[in-house]
Amino acid sequence: MSYWDTQQLTQHGLESTNPYGNYTIVDAAPRDMLDLVDPHWYQFPPMNPLMYDLLGFVIGVVGLLAWLGNFTAIYIFMTTKALRSPANMLVVNLAISDFIMISCMSPPMVVNCYYRTWAFSRFSCQLYAFIGSICGLASISTMVFITEDRYKVIVKGISGKPLTSGGAFLRILFIWVFAALWTLPPFFGWNRYVPEGNLTACGTDYLSQDFLSHSYLYGLCFIGWLVPLIWIVFAYYNIVGKVFAHEKQMKEQAKRMGVKSLRNEETQKTSTEMKLAKVALMNVSLWFIAWTPYLIINFAGMLQKDMVSPLFTIWGSLFAKANAIYNPVIYAISHPKYRAALEKKMPWLVCKPEPEYESEVQSTATIPEKTENA
Repeated sequence: MSYWDTQQLTQHGLESTNPYGNYTIVDAAPRDMLDLVDPHWYQFPPMNPLMYDLLGFVIGVVGLLAWLGNFTAIYIFMTTKALRSPANMLVVNLAISDFIMISCMSPPMVVNCYYRTWAFSRFSCQLYAFIGSICGLASISTMVFITEDRYKVIVKGISGKPLTSGGAFLRILFIWVFAALWTLPPFFGWNRYVPEGNLTACGTDYLSQDFLSHSYLYGLCFIGWLVPLIWIVFAYYNIVGKVFAHEKQMKEQAKRMGVKSLRNEETQKTSTEMKLAKVALMNVSLWFIAWTPYLIINFAGMLQKDMVSPLFTIWGSLFAKANAIYNPVIYAISHPKYRAALEKKMPWLVCKPEPEYESEVQSTATIPEKTENA
């Protein structure tokens, strides 16, 4: 340990906890959390202070934008009668999940970046990781049900059972119960919540090599990542196939009738639903972009520890929190009824689209509302 490092530790009343005698990133960790820190992290020196400052700034900006975006989305959907449809209850649930996550996780991480370590209690670290896990799992589960609604409307058509308010409520209840059942076990010994290597965030323990820890992570990745991915790919494959088959049928019919095209209400409805499916697909794709880094980090920790460094773990936190920005932005751009309400209540936030795009895209509430009024 260098003289400067020794003086810094002495000034703060600390001693090096590194068994190898060098000052490492772990020396800044609170003493009551050392049993949660894997020995793997003792080999890494502290990160460059500039990296902490940059990370804190980025997380602060991301947190502010996500907080404002999701708060606005919740406010607009909840205060606009035209948007209170069963399908939009799922959209609100998605915004609430993102709002909770960013409100509880961004400010602590900014503070931790300032102090260059975890600045709060041992339990707050575990609670931080739990909130991130439950909100992340709730988000992808909500995406699954949004995709289910699009699948029924487009592929099943009139033969599909329309989504009702009661059905949407039951789905939301299932989402949070399901997420809680998978994210509470680390408090009771099936895996655990621990500090990340950079000590600015906390998450699941992917470095412990025991079977119990690995079984939890494999199960969580399977039920919270792979199964939703398979379902969403299946749903959108059928959605695209249905629309293409319909368009081909309409072109053949138009050819037999000697006209260029058939632009009736049914065709327009299908075109609208396809656009809405693209919006939902974009949301799901962005979710996977946001949470796949955590999947990679978890598998690297279990299978290839050497590639996991404190800097490597930062990307999981950054991508996951940035996801909270995407959803309100996408729906604000592509949801005319939402945009109309936003322009009325908060006109300074509205970016008006091109007229042609405005006329083609319809509200996600259109189909459910027509069904209910029929």
